[in-house]
Amino acid sequence: MTVMARNLVLIAASMLFAAGCSTMHSATQSQKAAIEQLLISEAVLRSLQDTNGIVTIPEGASVAIDTSGISADQILLQKMVAGWLGLQGYAVQKNEDKANYRVSVIVGSLGTELGNSFFGMPPVTSQLIPFSLPELALYKAQYQTGYVKFHIDVFKLPEGTMIQSTPPFVAQTHFNNHTVLLFFTINSTDLESPPRLGSFRNPATQRSERKDKERYDWGW
Repeated sequence: MTVMARNLVLIAASMLFAAGCSTMHSATQSQKAAIEQLLISEAVLRSLQDTNGIVTIPEGASVAIDTSGISADQILLQKMVAGWLGLQGYAVQKNEDKANYRVSVIVGSLGTELGNSFFGMPPVTSQLIPFSLPELALYKAQYQTGYVKFHIDVFKLPEGTMIQSTPPFVAQTHFNNHTVLLFFTINSTDLESPPRLGSFRNPATQRSERKDKERYDWGW
């Protein structure tokens, strides 16, 4: 066998081995993947932590809530703020005619950001060979961040007099995925109980994990 023929055989074998080791993750069919939903919802929860007393209307007062913003997820924020106010002793009403105050939640930002870094060979399609080459990642990282920023304006009803505008509520979460040498994966996150593909974790173990702790998941 000539040197050129031997090299061609080695190249072909390497391609087949790399293709066999590559993994694929199909996008979810839902509007938002579970991790994206957790990034948003946990960011909202964290923005409301240690904020009791920031709204200065009398305890036990009846309040109506509305939200303003461009995010499609602001209804989630409205419901979570309603629960937060209820825990502080306020009576949340659906209609303003039954409320003494209107709580307007002004949403500056609510959503996720995605960033990527890659070192390796991207997928290749060629007309010279009858098959495509998969992505060969020596190192690949995907960074997902959940972010929320909003403030609350409080109005006295029925006059509509503004009595308070709170400082901003701000929080963020993250879920990062790293791939090393084609198929070794490492996930790092501060989410409470992120999903893990193809596995099951004991719910009791998940509940025992401390909040806001950085977690690392090593997989294949």
